[in-house]
Amino acid sequence: MKFNFFHLMPYPDYDKLPHEWPVSTRDIDSRRIQALYKEYVDEMVDAENYGFDWVGCNEHHYSPYGLMANPNLIAGVLARQTEKAKIAIVGNLLPLLNPIRVAEEYAMIDVMSGGRLIAGFLRGIPHEYIAYNIPPSESRSRLREATELIIKCWTEDEPFGWEGEHYQFPAVSIWPKPIQKPYPRILMSASNEESAEFVAKMRAIMGITLIQDLGAARKAIEHFRNVSRGYGWEPTPDDILVGQQICIADTDEEAKEHMASAQTYFHQTLMRPQRSAQQLVLQQSRYYTGTDVGENFQKRLAMLRNRTVDEQIEAGSIICGSPESVVKQITRLNQELGCGLLNLTIKVGNMPGSVVRRGMELFRDRVAPHVAGL
Repeated sequence: MKFNFFHLMPYPDYDKLPHEWPVSTRDIDSRRIQALYKEYVDEMVDAENYGFDWVGCNEHHYSPYGLMANPNLIAGVLARQTEKAKIAIVGNLLPLLNPIRVAEEYAMIDVMSGGRLIAGFLRGIPHEYIAYNIPPSESRSRLREATELIIKCWTEDEPFGWEGEHYQFPAVSIWPKPIQKPYPRILMSASNEESAEFVAKMRAIMGITLIQDLGAARKAIEHFRNVSRGYGWEPTPDDILVGQQICIADTDEEAKEHMASAQTYFHQTLMRPQRSAQQLVLQQSRYYTGTDVGENFQKRLAMLRNRTVDEQIEAGSIICGSPESVVKQITRLNQELGCGLLNLTIKVGNMPGSVVRRGMELFRDRVAPHVAGL
């Protein structure tokens, strides 16, 4: 198995319960955030020496949920300060962005890192469309067209023009081209059937997060496998990535205590404004095809929020415990889902930096040696 040290870069000091989105920055000290950037980047740079195969980041906007409006800036730092870990941008939200700019910046990162980019092409959380004033109902068609345009940017040596539904460019010829040929490995979300169809068509890595239970995750992965066969290829475990919040401590009791506290902040503070904005998008747009899909998305978030730590562990929604317990939980995920990639969020909510660092040490010394060969 391979493991991604994934970082949301959350703001851990918000002392209110935000009810509106966007969230006000009144009384927020940017010098404090400067220190957080240093702490977080140091954790990410060090992760490759703690047994992690990938180092990952993504983008979010307008709230303390994440301080990474542009993950490509962080990836540029990682490309310079790491040597062997894959740099997994999970990912750029293509429907919100200029696809030519994404193609250029991703190519730069791939070249700067010596060919270590994992290129995430994502639709994003529904409310991000309010932030950038992009019609949510166009999210799927924008994602598809942007993906095709970026791949052409990476693979076409001669200048070309593009006249599409959403994007028009009279002449395109990006410099440089990626080192990886024909282009860097693409990672996309496939948490529902419509998404799985496109991911399979593109022969991309399937990413699935917010696992309600292992049965639902297994069903989604099997659908992806079946659709992929229809496109003439057979996904391997290295084509399936599962995302999990994780806490590793010296004992089960300590890990569960830290996780419970961090998730309280995550759900009550970081996720609170996101939920209200998401509800607005789901009610007033066609971000999801079919009302039932949007309702299921909201129910899944509520179910995860209301479960105890023990219930989440049992359902396979999180990884939490002593090194020995974590080894068992990772083995279970591998065996039941056939996934070869785990996207691990160690900095959950306001999890203290000392707990994150201890978890990294325990992963290196007492977890990775037992699961890397799965």
